[in-house]
Amino acid sequence: MARSRPRVWLVAACAAVLLWASVAQLFAVGRLLLLFGLAGDADPSPPPSPLPPTRIYKSNGYLKISCNGGLNQMRSEICDMVAVARLLNLTMVVPELDKRSFWADQSNFGDIFDVRHFIQSLRDEVHVVKRLPKRIRQKNPNTILEMPPVSWSDEKYYLNQILPLFSKHSVIHFNKTDARLANNGLSAELQLLRCRVNFHALKFTPEIEKLGNKLVRKLRAQGSFVALHLRYEMDMLAFSGCNHGLSPAEAEELKRMRYAYPWWREKEIDSQAKRSQGLCPLTPEETSLVLKALGFQKDALIYIAAGEIYGGEKRLEPLRAAFPKLVRKEMLLDSGALRQFQNHSSQMAALDFIVSTAGDVFILTFDGNMAKLVEGHRRFLGFRRSVLLDRRKLVELLDMYTNKTISWGSFASAVRKAHESRVAQPSCRQKLENKPKEEDYFYANPHECLANSSLCS
Repeated sequence: MARSRPRVWLVAACAAVLLWASVAQLFAVGRLLLLFGLAGDADPSPPPSPLPPTRIYKSNGYLKISCNGGLNQMRSEICDMVAVARLLNLTMVVPELDKRSFWADQSNFGDIFDVRHFIQSLRDEVHVVKRLPKRIRQKNPNTILEMPPVSWSDEKYYLNQILPLFSKHSVIHFNKTDARLANNGLSAELQLLRCRVNFHALKFTPEIEKLGNKLVRKLRAQGSFVALHLRYEMDMLAFSGCNHGLSPAEAEELKRMRYAYPWWREKEIDSQAKRSQGLCPLTPEETSLVLKALGFQKDALIYIAAGEIYGGEKRLEPLRAAFPKLVRKEMLLDSGALRQFQNHSSQMAALDFIVSTAGDVFILTFDGNMAKLVEGHRRFLGFRRSVLLDRRKLVELLDMYTNKTISWGSFASAVRKAHESRVAQPSCRQKLENKPKEEDYFYANPHECLANSSLCS
């Protein structure tokens, strides 16, 4: 009898440990739901958790970064650069956001993200400061080296090419940070850190979270809803050179705009060729046909997660006729609630991001940065349904239906069949040697951080 007591004690102890682990995991999941505004009417500000212990390390210097692009491109850049700072044992300065791009948004990092949370949540990995120390700023400008790192670089590049530069410079300022870290071939620790920054450290400000949660509640009050990323904005059409369905005057306007911005390198573009390759966003009219073919009913509640649609309400008429319950944030919120965010495209995009991650279904009409980042977040939050449209196949079918080569029944059947397996589900990223732009993007499917990670080598 006495011998059995240690066994009983051991079983009880193991049961207690398992129970505690389960509770801790449930608490963590709950905090993630709150963090992304997916817990319905729950308080968007969860109780603070204990801060992680500060990592003690000898800093090799300061890393200053200037992001470029829209909100979601900058988001991925920040994740990449935190990983680089950790790899090289650097002190990171709170990132500068792009203020010179097409959107001319003057928002600072703290206008979109919670600075305090960003700094404190990463303290066990990287030391982050709000600004360079005064003693550094007052030194000879030569102590700061300004440069763009090489695109799609791996750890060896940063260790062998960048780290030695700190022997001569106290600060390196990366003035371009888009796609400067490889999708694959990095250590598991760095990949997990990229996810940690993306899914936890980059928390929106309380003001943005509160308004984003309000949008979700208003939509939920009407039932389930579809978040439609209708990427049919002026900048995308100008940049891509896609003018299908536009008037000659509109096509010329977009062409002039493309030539007006020097960083858009491709000027003369064959719109028809790009469309046939699936490289153009679907038009609102094409989108309405595809949604109907996929089985969405006329009473479906559809939230447009996008900026101003090129051509305004007139261009949306075919989509609204097919789906009268088509809404935008401007329709759900009064002008007073949106006033502080207007004229700040990144802050408005943050609201769309919250709604898109919360939608019952997410559909993207073009796979830009927002589409990819939202897809990745929805995978992380339990593989929420995201429909990945095959635009190349759709263009072929749409043209046949428009030309009356096939009937509506044949068109709808072909569309459904083409998308039977095009729903985001556990899978491994496709890797293409020396073709980083063509392979699967890390942030669209960060499989190292998902439930299926053990299946991917």
